[in-house]
This record gives sequence, C-alpha cells and structure tokens, in this order.
Amino acid sequence: MVQRLPLFAAALWWGSLSVIGFMAVPLLFAHLPTPAMAGNMAAKLFAAQTWVAVACCVVLLVLSRQKGAETLEGWARAAIGFVVAGLLFALLVQYGVAPRIVARENLKLWHSLGSVLYALQWACAAAVLWRLAEPPRR
Repeated sequence: MVQRLPLFAAALWWGSLSVIGFMAVPLLFAHLPTPAMAGNMAAKLFAAQTWVAVACCVVLLVLSRQKGAETLEGWARAAIGFVVAGLLFALLVQYGVAPRIVARENLKLWHSLGSVLYALQWACAAAVLWRLAEPPRR
C-alpha cells in the first residue's frame, strides 16, 4: 500500500490544481453577480489549494526514499526536482503574489504572474504524476 501513496499524492495534487484552476474559478466568475465576489471566493479556493499542494508535496518528499536508505526511490530520481519546484511555485503564489492581488496592487502584473506560476505548478504536478504512472521497466 505504501508504494501507491506517491501516485495517490501526485494524482490528488494535479487533479485538485486542475479542478480549482480550470473549472471552479472560471465558474465563479461566470455565475457570481460581481467580479469582486468571485475574486474573493477564488482567493479562498486558491489558498485552500496551496495547502493541498503543500501536503501532497510533503508526502512525496517523505516517501522519496525508504527509511534508512541513502538513495532516492526510482520514481523520485526523475521527479523530485518537479516536486520541489511545484512546492516553491505554490508558496510563491500564496505568500508573494496573492497578497498583492488582494491589496489590488498593479492587478494586471500580479494576476498575470500568479497565473504563470499556477500554470508552472500544474505542469510540475503533471510531470510528477506522469513519472509515477509509468509502468516499471523490466
């Protein structure tokens, strides 16, 4: 069962990013009465998403090597850089970009940067999931 946890964590990370960023938030802006209401709710969803990402990345980092082992698991050798980069992107959005968007500072710049960092995090999660879903080589 423990061997499947990294795949589950990667799938949860990528899937939650996909649903929040590409479905839930656009639906908020399409159906709530004002962009301000949608933006406030989107900020809460993105903050929750950050903690899902952090939890999934921590699980992946912890499981990247067996207890007492000096080398990384096979999947981790190919994916650990993406895990660390995705975690960094998530934290940058939450603590670097989001406060500036909420403060309405140069919205075009910070929203664009946040979108790029979110997309990069999504790509990192996709790369980790892709590596973990590869069948074992014989």
